[in-house]
Amino acid sequence: MLTEKEEQFISFWEKNRERENTFINKLLGGLPMAILFALPILLLVITVYLFIPEWYTKISKTSPGMFLTAIFAMSIIVFFYSFFRMQFKWENNEQLYQELKHKQNVTNKP
Repeated sequence: MLTEKEEQFISFWEKNRERENTFINKLLGGLPMAILFALPILLLVITVYLFIPEWYTKISKTSPGMFLTAIFAMSIIVFFYSFFRMQFKWENNEQLYQELKHKQNVTNKP
């Protein structure tokens, strides 16, 4: 026997599972958490680049173009994290849905 909450999840997931399985929806859905994940790193890189650009180049013997590379790398990480976080969430919801449907079918059989 399914609880009310489990039945609500089944009906919700039947309505939304195809919409949430699109690439764009996964990318946009995970973007806020991914940006929150990368924000401290990006702020540090931008702060160093704007306020003390010669410090990093003197210490590490790198060119100033490395900051642009770091920002580009972090944007790739943000998109990667965004998509795969939502993919993982979708797969967990799908697995829960399949388990609940199986439980519902077993309890409804005479």
